[in-house]
Amino acid sequence: MDAFRTIVEIPPSAKKITYSSAILFMGSCFSEYIGERLASLKFQVCHNPFGTLFNPASISDNIRILMENKPFPPDRLYLNNGQWISFSHYTGYSHPDKEKCLERINHSIASSSALLKKADYLFLTVGTSWVYRFNETGNIVANCHKLPSSEFTRYLLSPEDIIITFDTLLHNLKEFNANLSVVFTLSPVRHWKDGAISNQKSKSILHYAIDKITEQHPEIQYFPAYEIFMDELRDYRFYAGDMLHPSESGIEYTWNRFIDTYIAADTLPLMKEVQSLVKVAGHRPVNPNNPSYKEFLKSAITAMNRLSSIHPYIDFRPEIEALTKQLKQV
Repeated sequence: MDAFRTIVEIPPSAKKITYSSAILFMGSCFSEYIGERLASLKFQVCHNPFGTLFNPASISDNIRILMENKPFPPDRLYLNNGQWISFSHYTGYSHPDKEKCLERINHSIASSSALLKKADYLFLTVGTSWVYRFNETGNIVANCHKLPSSEFTRYLLSPEDIIITFDTLLHNLKEFNANLSVVFTLSPVRHWKDGAISNQKSKSILHYAIDKITEQHPEIQYFPAYEIFMDELRDYRFYAGDMLHPSESGIEYTWNRFIDTYIAADTLPLMKEVQSLVKVAGHRPVNPNNPSYKEFLKSAITAMNRLSSIHPYIDFRPEIEALTKQLKQV
């Protein structure tokens, strides 16, 4: 029978992810969706410690912040409408109190830097070549925080800009963590506000730059999330209501391709067991006063403690605390 769709061939990675692996995701779409799924399954994951990042310059700058692991300079905060903001971070770090804003940022930098130092994998997802430079400082920003567009200069990075930026970064990362494997992905989310032609130009620049980077650094991998959506999932049912972002079915399909490529085969049964226990923790009974529910909670806590003792990297402490609290109320 003839094939009904094109399939993007992805060679399985020689280096596999297990529950002992430490993984950092930074960037846009792919980093969010896949990082969140791995985190929900109790892998050692940190995804987007600065918030969602779209352009290569901001991704590179923020990784350098993690490698330096220094307190964030107070003079890099900006007061806007009563909120202290960082142009390197998303709005979740903003705060009316400057010290509390810095405290949030520095805590995140310290923990994320420690993970990057021991990480086995770093996944970088670039989404656009368009950048915004803050006119007051001349720096490219990761987030404009809805300031007036007149405060910024918008322009397109060249392939050479991106290649040089990432080439330097990769050399520095090798010195920082020799065990680190880096994987690039290109976000399939279209930046429609740029217009169809400008979006395609932007994606083409990124695609070309990544290709040149992988030529210069053969150890660097590329996961074809963009090609999966453009070629395999060539149907709007795989997109959300805005027709730009992936739908749940599109994310699920990409997730399964990711598993096939990177997750160790002997880790898959453990993933299913973890997923089952996580679902148990989220279960809400029709009748919590039923005596059998008390036994159900005890059994779940026992199972989580058993699994954590066998696999110390799997942390069920939040679920155990929540179930123990429920148990006391039954």
